[in-house]
Amino acid sequence: MKNILLPVDGSECALRAVALAIAKISHYRTPENTAIHLVNVQVPFSQDVSRFVSQTQIDDFHRSESEAALKDARALLDASGLRYSVHACVGAVAEEIVQLAEEKECDQIVMGTHGRGALGDFLMGSITLKVLHLAKIPILLVK
Repeated sequence: MKNILLPVDGSECALRAVALAIAKISHYRTPENTAIHLVNVQVPFSQDVSRFVSQTQIDDFHRSESEAALKDARALLDASGLRYSVHACVGAVAEEIVQLAEEKECDQIVMGTHGRGALGDFLMGSITLKVLHLAKIPILLVK
């Protein structure tokens, strides 16, 4: 079985990575032998906001943001008929991606070269570069 991790942030680049993964899995006719793990990682708040809002409100916010970021990728995967699991995390983005890939024993990470960040239009995003340095498995980058 081949395990693929698809980190998405709701950006067009991430959706192209999902579409490419779907096409490759379909091309090689291996959907029944492939486990797809779709993940969105939310960045934690940089300061202690618990004085102003409850932990439940913070958790609801992160969950809502993850659902929004995953929505279009889930629609692509649903339309393809491929089975997949969804993961939503909060933490240091690159580290969480690599940790989940290790936990799920993924063989490959397929991700966009840049995301929704303020500097997302540069050649390669900082998250992508960090994942490249941390991961011990092959990474397929999609522009």
